[in-house]
Amino acid sequence: MRRSTRALAALMLAGAGFAVTTVPAGAADHAAGAAPRAEACEGNDWGSQRKDNTGAAHKSLQDITAGQHECFDRLVFEAKDNGDNPLGYHVGYVDKLHQDGSGDEIPVAGGAVLDIRVGAPSYDPATGKRTYPGRVGEPLRGVDVTGYRTFRDTRYASSFEGDTQIGLGVRARLPFRVFQWGDKVVVDVAHTWGQFR
Repeated sequence: MRRSTRALAALMLAGAGFAVTTVPAGAADHAAGAAPRAEACEGNDWGSQRKDNTGAAHKSLQDITAGQHECFDRLVFEAKDNGDNPLGYHVGYVDKLHQDGSGDEIPVAGGAVLDIRVGAPSYDPATGKRTYPGRVGEPLRGVDVTGYRTFRDTRYASSFEGDTQIGLGVRARLPFRVFQWGDKVVVDVAHTWGQFR
């Protein structure tokens, strides 16, 4: 009886177009090339206030990746040959995303928008050659956030005066944290407020 009930439930889910997938612990971190998940759901570095780091390094941006985690969704910016030099970043919630330089509005889907600026231009500062193929107003290349619990949309905004700017649409104004790990800047946005109380 139990076996037939499970089989019936599976058929009903399949017929309704649902897919159930599980991601092994740490797999999303590895896929996003990010830091280990020690104390991932704890800590006092979470909040909804703007977070800034005035790093001096301006190495070229190579890639942006995303991953899912038990407690948060993660976006990772990878720079080239940054070494131990900290990258600058400015991350905060905005009512609307406005492109650096022009001030043009770039629509971003979601209940709230994070304006993320990382001190890594999308080009090689020495040669001007493009290193990350972002297109203004378009989703980030290779980043599909369909089915994520917190992320709703990503939009490339600009590479202006040494910074790359993107808009991250999230479900609501949720707590986030930002940190550097080697040559990467990591932005985690929590699934809920309650997990930190």
